[in-house]
Amino acid sequence: MVREGLQQILRKLGPNVVQYEAQDAESALLLLETEKEFDLVLLDIMLPGTNGLSLLGILRKRFPAVPVVVLSALDDVDTVNRAMRLGAAGYVTKSGSGETLLEALKRVLEGEIFLPPHLQDKLSVTLSSGLGRGRSLSDRYGLTEGQMRVAEMIREGKSNRDIAEMLGLTEGTVKVHVSKILRKLGVTSRAEAIALFQRHRGRI
Repeated sequence: MVREGLQQILRKLGPNVVQYEAQDAESALLLLETEKEFDLVLLDIMLPGTNGLSLLGILRKRFPAVPVVVLSALDDVDTVNRAMRLGAAGYVTKSGSGETLLEALKRVLEGEIFLPPHLQDKLSVTLSSGLGRGRSLSDRYGLTEGQMRVAEMIREGKSNRDIAEMLGLTEGTVKVHVSKILRKLGVTSRAEAIALFQRHRGRI
């Protein structure tokens, strides 16, 4: 019933959006391994048989380029903070509206991080002090986790095709990431981006 309700909401994202659903962690991982072109995962952390936060950790390690938005009835500081530290790109509570969920998904698909206002208030200190340590370029230019992974490969001289194969993305998706990275860095070419990376020898 929950999945059916979500499908009704997600159809409002647009006519070209393709949805897949999984009833548990095993089914979800099988889908991700079989279908190589997912743009986003919406994860209910109250999964049957498996802790959803444990699955979140697995997803970030095995499919690092696919952003994950957590959906949960819980909004306590510890749970939300743990989800964000595990690499969630967004967190939405089930008490929120369908419009909030759609906004979260759209913003994450555009490369942003999403937290509802009441959760931002709860986590403002934790997020500013705990996330992104040592990531000077990502902090300065606002690179997302997915963009950081692509940027690391740009620095290594990888082509769009190489990046697509290594991250399990389409070349079209990689091109979008590259364009956003160049725009955020304020450069017009990969060569300029690489030169910028070389001036910052630490982690991107």
